[in-house]
Amino acid sequence: MAKVLIVDDTAFMRKLLKNILFGAGFDIAGEAENGVQAVELYKGLKPDVVTMDVVMPEMTGIDALKQIKSIDKDAKIVMCTAIGQEKIVKTAIKLGARGYIIKPFQAPKVIEEIKKVIGE
Repeated sequence: MAKVLIVDDTAFMRKLLKNILFGAGFDIAGEAENGVQAVELYKGLKPDVVTMDVVMPEMTGIDALKQIKSIDKDAKIVMCTAIGQEKIVKTAIKLGARGYIIKPFQAPKVIEEIKKVIGE
């Protein structure tokens, strides 16, 4: 099954995503709480897909997306965003994000989006 790197500054959100994805049979490659950690972990873990929160301290999800795409142009990144942040999502898609998930997370939507991005 695909390896997923979960990136969110809120431990509760990481745990929620981890439970949804693990329950659907995905491997959790790792977790990061900000964009800086995400970029470093991406280099070492080489996950199949990354769930990336948009708003985080130290480095935003958009900046982490840019850095990861500069390291690996084929990186599969799914942005996680709150309702009302459509403008940011459009920017992320232009920069190479493959999809997005709206918070609060609904398990079927999360699983569907991840499977779509990894091509299952």
